[in-house]
Amino acid sequence: MRRTGSYEEQGLLDADRTPGGRRVYAADAPLTVRRIRALLDAGLPSRVIREVLDCVCGADTEIEPCMIPLLLDQLHGIEERIARLEGSRRSLSRLLAPLA
Repeated sequence: MRRTGSYEEQGLLDADRTPGGRRVYAADAPLTVRRIRALLDAGLPSRVIREVLDCVCGADTEIEPCMIPLLLDQLHGIEERIARLEGSRRSLSRLLAPLA
C-alpha cells in the first residue's frame, strides 16, 4: 500500500508554524510518529489511524479496549483480501501448470 502525503496532511500529526514557516511539533511528536508507523505497519489506512490514534496509550501501541471492534473489522478485511489473493494464486498456478 502506497502512502501519500505527510502525516500532517493526512490529519495524523499536528504542527504549528513559526513566522518563517518552519514546522514546530509538540514534545510528544516522536512517540506519536512511532505509534503511527506501528499502525501503518499493521496495515491500517490513515482514515482508521485517525480514529484510533487518540486511543493508543502506553509505550507505543497499547490499544484501549473500546477500539477492539474496529481493529477486528480491519483484521477480518485483511484476512478476506488474503483469501482472495490465495484463490487468485491457485487459479493462476493452474493456468500455468500445463506450460511448466
